[in-house]
Amino acid sequence: VEGGQAWAQLSRWLRHRGFSVLPTSDGLCPAAAASKLEVSMPAVVEVESGRTARIECNFYIPGNGSYTYINWSYIDRNNRVRLCRIIGSEILEENMDYKGRLSVGEDNALSISRVTMQDARTFVCQVGAGSHGVGENRTELHVYKVPEAPEIAANPAGISVQSSDIPQIAHCVSRNGFPPPNITWHKNGEQLQPEEKMVKIPATLTRESSGLYTVSSTLFAHVTREDRNSLYHCTVHYWLRGQRHAVESRRVNVTVFYPAEHVKLQVMPSSALVKEGDDVKLVCEADGNPAPVFSFYKRGLEDSWQDLSSLADTNSGVLNLHDVKKSSSGLYRCQTLDLDDMRQLEKDVELVVNYIEGVHVKMEPSSPLQEGDSVRLSCDAHSPVALDYQWRDEKGRKVGEGNQLFLSNLTFETSSNFSCKVIAPSVPGLEQSKQVAVAVQGKPRIVAISSPLYVRQDEVVNLTCKAIAFPRPSVHWNVNGTAHEYVENQHIASNLTVRVNHDLLRAGAMCRVSNALGISEKHIQLLDQKTPESKGVIIVAIIVCILVVAVLGSVIYFLHKKGKIPCGRAGKQDITKPEARKDKIVVEVKSDKLSEEAGLLQGANGEKKPATDQVGQSVVHCPS
Repeated sequence: VEGGQAWAQLSRWLRHRGFSVLPTSDGLCPAAAASKLEVSMPAVVEVESGRTARIECNFYIPGNGSYTYINWSYIDRNNRVRLCRIIGSEILEENMDYKGRLSVGEDNALSISRVTMQDARTFVCQVGAGSHGVGENRTELHVYKVPEAPEIAANPAGISVQSSDIPQIAHCVSRNGFPPPNITWHKNGEQLQPEEKMVKIPATLTRESSGLYTVSSTLFAHVTREDRNSLYHCTVHYWLRGQRHAVESRRVNVTVFYPAEHVKLQVMPSSALVKEGDDVKLVCEADGNPAPVFSFYKRGLEDSWQDLSSLADTNSGVLNLHDVKKSSSGLYRCQTLDLDDMRQLEKDVELVVNYIEGVHVKMEPSSPLQEGDSVRLSCDAHSPVALDYQWRDEKGRKVGEGNQLFLSNLTFETSSNFSCKVIAPSVPGLEQSKQVAVAVQGKPRIVAISSPLYVRQDEVVNLTCKAIAFPRPSVHWNVNGTAHEYVENQHIASNLTVRVNHDLLRAGAMCRVSNALGISEKHIQLLDQKTPESKGVIIVAIIVCILVVAVLGSVIYFLHKKGKIPCGRAGKQDITKPEARKDKIVVEVKSDKLSEEAGLLQGANGEKKPATDQVGQSVVHCPS
């Protein structure tokens, strides 16, 4: 059986069926009817540094017996060092060097997390099974280390195409790998091979005190004019778990020296689209390598030239002009000096900066505006190119086009900051804006109030009052509480937190909003909201009263039919007094319960009735 994982599965299956698994010269195989304790482990376990190593310990005890203990240890200089001891379900760690990194699974396999090179040693699993004796086996733990990413350094001095010796292109090094890695070189993605008098690739391999290896390599090669844009990199190759892996370095470029023949100067972006506020680059390019020394100038009055080299990157040939203005327009010159043959080359370019200036907004009339007034806004500007005009409100919504905007029937709600946006269609992005405030003045107007408001006694409620006005008003309440104000545009809202009492229920609250131009007031009415429980009691009381009256009527009618009650026209007699005059029949029902119910009815209807009505006196007139 080959493969540690396959063997572990097979060995567990065999032992479950009473077989013992014994090592042989060709591997491992089952042996029937083994008579002693046997322990089997993989000979070698390979793990990458920093990962978790798992070492299995499989054993067979004759007669399906159970183990007494399991000891895990390792060999250090021919000495056995205990790691942990397993007794039943209890695991006792005995080695502080591995504290926090050891764990034992249900199958008694030992796991070591965050493996280091120092963990590359022999591990021993010892199993004690009482009368069956003691058995053990061991595993060699091999630790791999992926080498560090290669570091590449290009030749900083530059290389001339006219060099007679093979020049050094770059140097590459990769540290701390195991087993020993090797390095290859690539130009523009293609691998380079040693070539006599053209390419040399010497390499060195160093074993560090930690046992890891450092490999370094240097690339020597001739270059041509076309190599000015070539990219070089190195790749480190290493073996891990029987597979080949590779890690590449960053790409580098080397300076190749050759004389310049032509120079070019251009404006980026195009000069026709440059506008005020843009960042503009004047890019000067020469076809020599390394780049020559660049100088920049601007033509001034009387053909004089202003030196701008202090503002430029003289190595890359770029002049950066930030936030250009109308005055930045003019003729610019780039001049190059080739250090190889001291020859000068130069090129001119015209820069035109488009602009918009003098944006002005006029409001007619300019006097303070009242609600219902009208106003005209006019916008003007100057530019060498054609202009369009747009009007927008303070939320950025377009409200009109053209250089005039007419607003009629103004209100507080239409008060806003309007902006005139001036656009040059032929120059994308060239625009300017000017704002004007259209403020409508007047006394406050209350636009929202929380009335009527249903409340309960002793309840904490919020009273809300919202108004609009300019100048900004103030809000006052005629009751005490905690007020919070919120302002949005011309609106002001006040929330008053109060506790409901009898006086507040009776009188309500007054919101008063005022500014320098007037005062507005509104009353908030508070209504008592009955609880569901009290409504239920009232309903029950009404039903009980109706039933009592119905029963009473039924009794009287029954007595009358039986002839128990003689009737008279003026008949009124208390049936509780037999000696009374028989020509007057009075039926009077007195009940404490009914009195209570009548009281509930009084509370429900809010009316106070005479006591005799509450008791429930009834007079019945019977026909003669």
